[in-house]
Amino acid sequence: MYCQNCGEQIDDNAEICIHCGVRVKRDSYSQKDQNILAIIGFILSFFISIAGLICSIIAYRNREEYRHNYKNFAIAGIAISSIVLAFIVIEIILSVVFMIGILPPIINSGI
Repeated sequence: MYCQNCGEQIDDNAEICIHCGVRVKRDSYSQKDQNILAIIGFILSFFISIAGLICSIIAYRNREEYRHNYKNFAIAGIAISSIVLAFIVIEIILSVVFMIGILPPIINSGI
């Protein structure tokens, strides 16, 4: 096969061109090249944020094993999950503050 970057002939099983040092692009990806957990984490981040965060972190930590494929999905999943979880925490805090502020007048008025 030939390197897509420099055009030199290289071994068919090579992953990096020995002439220019560029990673050889393959037309078909094996299952090992696909970081499915990154996609699952990205999707879950919208619906079940904590599960999406966990899957995305695991996928990001394993990015070297999958040749960095879908790394951006893992990063987006981490970001989206973190933002959603932050909103949930803020909502809980505001709800508690609101309930604490509203309950004493109700109790004092005898309702």
